[in-house]
Amino acid sequence: MKRQIELSNEVAAALAGSQDAVLREIEDHVECEVFLRGNVVTLDGADVAVAAAADVISEVSDLVGHGHQISGGTIQTITGALDRGTSASEVLEDVVWRHRSSKVAPKSVNQKRYVDSIRRSTVTFGIGPAGTGKTWLAVASAAAALSRREVNRIILTRPAVEAGERLGFLPGDLMAKIDPYLRPLFDALQDMLDAEKVTKHLEQGTIEVAPLAFMRGRTLNDSFVILDEAQNTSPEQMKMFLTRLGFGSKMVITGDVTQVDLPRDQKSGLLVVSEILQDVEGIDFVNFGREDVVRHRLVQRIVDAYASADQRGATELRRARG
Repeated sequence: MKRQIELSNEVAAALAGSQDAVLREIEDHVECEVFLRGNVVTLDGADVAVAAAADVISEVSDLVGHGHQISGGTIQTITGALDRGTSASEVLEDVVWRHRSSKVAPKSVNQKRYVDSIRRSTVTFGIGPAGTGKTWLAVASAAAALSRREVNRIILTRPAVEAGERLGFLPGDLMAKIDPYLRPLFDALQDMLDAEKVTKHLEQGTIEVAPLAFMRGRTLNDSFVILDEAQNTSPEQMKMFLTRLGFGSKMVITGDVTQVDLPRDQKSGLLVVSEILQDVEGIDFVNFGREDVVRHRLVQRIVDAYASADQRGATELRRARG
């Protein structure tokens, strides 16, 4: 089946993209051939594939009309949204935070669900591989909540666990010593706010960045608290952290259960807590997959390769035990 669709100049230019990258991305997702000549796009393939491609083109037209830039990643968002019976604009136009000329918004259906969960629930767990926007969207949500005065402060924390290497003695004061562990949180924070404002908030205590061990014995009221790299907590640390929750506060816990840096004989608190608190009201779990990776496409392939290797290793272990 062949179908031709006439496009506006803006949509045709967006589809052409860089070396037809957007067109090739559409072909990868809908399994039909896509040709663009002038302002006319031609779809060639099975009836179902052509209909799916036409839906994607329609969504692209809507997004261009709303001022969105179209890239290969946008096509993935569009197809993911269509698969789940929603529109891409509903996902991409939910702006969480604006800073100068940039804006932070979900880039996948699951990210949209994550943002909605953070707004709705008191405690939200974001669990999934690297590059799925777990920390990025959590920090943006925290910045937005602080600006709307829904909370009085932001607290960012993570366990001080080294990723497979010993850092040894670190010189300097407390902040200098913990900086290597907390640097990813600082980076995300400085992407959301001007550096001067971040410094001012840190000096005033409106924003606090500290290792998880510093949470013990505290009650965190009117705060937006983010625990990053939670896969490196012990079950006891996770319980300690969750019981710091005070009145008027929100907690977001992020982690990747495939990147645990704890000793092999020690359980991850993130794995244990998902079994214990799964059905507790006010607590929500959002699980990300490879389709939510919004970094370089190679990151998605790396995630897939490691997942396949882990699966092969688990299969071989079961055979050896059998």
